[in-house]
Amino acid sequence: MTVHPPTPATSRDLLAPVLRDVRAVVFDTDGVITDSARVHAAAWKAAFDAYLHAHPPEDPDQRRPFDAQDDYLRHVDGKSRLDGAAAFLAARGIDASPETVRAVAADKESRFVRRLSEHGVDAYPGTVRLVRALRRAGVPRAAASASRHAGELLERAGVRDLFDVLVDGGEAARLELAGKPEPDLFLEAVRRLGVPADRAAVVEDALAGVEAGRRGEFALVIGVDRTADDDSGARLLRHGADIAVHDLEELCAGGAPK
Repeated sequence: MTVHPPTPATSRDLLAPVLRDVRAVVFDTDGVITDSARVHAAAWKAAFDAYLHAHPPEDPDQRRPFDAQDDYLRHVDGKSRLDGAAAFLAARGIDASPETVRAVAADKESRFVRRLSEHGVDAYPGTVRLVRALRRAGVPRAAASASRHAGELLERAGVRDLFDVLVDGGEAARLELAGKPEPDLFLEAVRRLGVPADRAAVVEDALAGVEAGRRGEFALVIGVDRTADDDSGARLLRHGADIAVHDLEELCAGGAPK
């Protein structure tokens, strides 16, 4: 892909100063572009709670239900289904076999598809505003996700055409890309945009995702904190984000990222 030439200052003025020297931006999908993270979290909760009920850990303290906010962010957000299932079960002291991990992941998948069909998803208005500002400024944009549903989610939300490139879970599997916190997914996205990582930004809401951006040596790693937890933004910064915002509209002209 041909890199866009520098654009007039008036176009760059649509962006907050922190983005004006960036030559490409890679956006995670769930929780950053679309509100599908809530659907994923609900499906994971149902699948994990069913497993914990049927196979309670020996330690009573480990039998508590899956927390759709804290456990989701710590163990599964931003990861492939298999990696997420394995990480949570291990955190509860369960020495799960590969067959068990696949069964829990498959249960989550079926629940997610059903919930997606019933409820659909929307794109965050602040994200749409930022992506459109980037497009007007001539900055190439990619969507990246460990989920095989990313393209469908973007289509359902009506924003697929705002992105020049999409690298989803299906492409990641085909190319044998390592999962987050390894940076492979994001590096493949900027490769397709024709921009080196050290001139590009990554936008992520997951701890594993901001760590991947840091490992990939991106010029800017932006954490998105949509929770009410006072410590969640600080955790994003500790794991590799350069800045954290509550809404991506803060990165349009006049915003104030912290």
